[in-house]
Amino acid sequence: MVIGSRPNAVKEAHMRVVGTVGQAMLAYCFALCLAQSALCQAPGDAQRRANAARPRTSVTPEARALHRQSLVIDGHNDLPWQLREKGSLSFDALNLNQLQPDFHTDLVRLREGGVGGQFWSVYVPASTARRGTALRETLEQIDLVHAMIERYPQQLELARSAADVTRIHRHGKIACLIGVEGGHAIEDSLQVLRKLYGLGARYMTLTHSDTLSWADSATDKPRHGGLTAFGEEVVREMNRLGMLVDLSHVSAETMRDALRVSSAPVIFSHSSARAIADHPRNVPDDVLRRLVPNGGVVMINFYSGYVVPDAARRGVEHTRVAAELRKEFPADEPYRRALARWEAQHPVSRGTIHDVVDHIDHVVRVAGVDHVGLGSDFDGVDVLPDQLEDVSCFPNITQELLRRGYRREQIQRVLGGNVLRALRSAETVAGKESTRQ
Repeated sequence: MVIGSRPNAVKEAHMRVVGTVGQAMLAYCFALCLAQSALCQAPGDAQRRANAARPRTSVTPEARALHRQSLVIDGHNDLPWQLREKGSLSFDALNLNQLQPDFHTDLVRLREGGVGGQFWSVYVPASTARRGTALRETLEQIDLVHAMIERYPQQLELARSAADVTRIHRHGKIACLIGVEGGHAIEDSLQVLRKLYGLGARYMTLTHSDTLSWADSATDKPRHGGLTAFGEEVVREMNRLGMLVDLSHVSAETMRDALRVSSAPVIFSHSSARAIADHPRNVPDDVLRRLVPNGGVVMINFYSGYVVPDAARRGVEHTRVAAELRKEFPADEPYRRALARWEAQHPVSRGTIHDVVDHIDHVVRVAGVDHVGLGSDFDGVDVLPDQLEDVSCFPNITQELLRRGYRREQIQRVLGGNVLRALRSAETVAGKESTRQ
């Protein structure tokens, strides 16, 4: 968060937090804001000093017990794509009941992390739209998720509703939900959208990296100023179905348009706060404030490039450099070599768990504790903060939230209660839409 250097203004801003997360968090947040103010003056060195001054998290028995008693729902895991990339599409060759060091995720560590609900991303690259294979490859990814659930029926079960999630968790299994990452998958067809919902998809990210014919992306040139008329129709159809509208990856104008159109809560399945880390993939404060009447939830991404201020600046520069190098080196191999050289000279700052929880704090301050959750992006990113290296690490977040003064019920909302409430609300809206028809 950029707050300037006026201590009195900082104190006044933080007094508004009292009663939301308690006096203990107030003291912590004030200290954090002073540290963030220092970051604005000397980003790299100040960042490292600030993190060095904050202790490593050690999970206490109290935190471990609270974590076990909570329904932990992660909004975004890219294991299906990693399986596809590494050619491990057969569970005869890959046993998820054993530790898989090449991945962030396996069933052993999901249990250790206390994950009770998991949105599996069925991502395929935006380039598949240009090749005309987006839908086919998305269907293959959905089939892979179903195959994984069928292979491990004692541990996993498909959830198609909020009630399913709570039932499956109560029976000691991990509730598996499906998220389509990128509206290019529907190939401009509402009929395809309905088909994906029928196969179990319970959210769709409106765009991925590329601007579509009906929605602007955060990481591509805008063409529409947000959503087109068809884009608005997509949002309304998702409301009618009970599918969560996911605004990760979309431009700020698309976020605002979707919030204007949607009659159900929206989610950001794996995004963070732009005021803390200034990257276009993150959510501006004005959009955070609009989540309050909408009932939506920002599920905080763990990727260092979106949560660590230095790394976010590096990410924006990376996008600019990549575009320039592509012009200089049209052929793929020279381009990749040149970009790799730049990346080696500009490594990503990993940061720590504190950087991630700073984003939770910020969303709480701006929108309230009912509007934040967790969306790790495990197996979809290559650099993660210290103490958030894989799916076993979720208890560290519970511990850090306790340390910052959050109450038990607030922590349980952050861990999964908020997104479950958003899904339940989307189902209620869908029921009302069906009644009207």
